[in-house]
Amino acid sequence: MNESVKVPKIYLDILDQVFEIEKKVEGLTESNSIGRNISRLKETFENLEVDGGLIYHNPIGEAYSDTRTDLEASIAGNSAENLVVTEVIKPIIRYRKGGVNLIVRKGVVVAESK
Repeated sequence: MNESVKVPKIYLDILDQVFEIEKKVEGLTESNSIGRNISRLKETFENLEVDGGLIYHNPIGEAYSDTRTDLEASIAGNSAENLVVTEVIKPIIRYRKGGVNLIVRKGVVVAESK
């Protein structure tokens, strides 16, 4: 399914910021209250419409191959075999409505050999 969905750029910018905050919170010892706020923001975007909205996915640690259509990757290191996502610059953002998920924006990642 190669359909594209247009969403306001401000939504993508806000989701990118929520993703960055979520990554930074992982390093904090007392992150519960901030984590709740992040969850609420994500839930707000997930429910932008009656039966759908925007979600993002962090592909850190997932296998990468050039057949993946949801990622744009820079390859680190000398080998291009057995690649794994080691850094996520921008998460994958999807539009979900009913049972359909469409890619709004590909994730931008760094991948390197295991």
